[in-house]
Amino acid sequence: MKADIHPKYQQVVFKDLSSDFAFLTRSTKGSKETIKWEDGKEYPLVKVEISSHSHPFYTGKQNTNTAAGAIDKFNKRYGRK
Repeated sequence: MKADIHPKYQQVVFKDLSSDFAFLTRSTKGSKETIKWEDGKEYPLVKVEISSHSHPFYTGKQNTNTAAGAIDKFNKRYGRK
């Protein structure tokens, strides 16, 4: 295996900007910003716009009934009589 060709794999904090939720995980993503985590250590901070904590699909706030309504509306307008 060649030396020095792999990215640095380290612990990183990802912070969801929309819900102020943060989690610690391992990643090759890096950042110049750091944050002090709950364990007292400083880790690189990667800011994300959306995560499972704020995404409508994972929070249960996604409206999935719109497709059924659109089909009924289409069938009512153009369906066979």
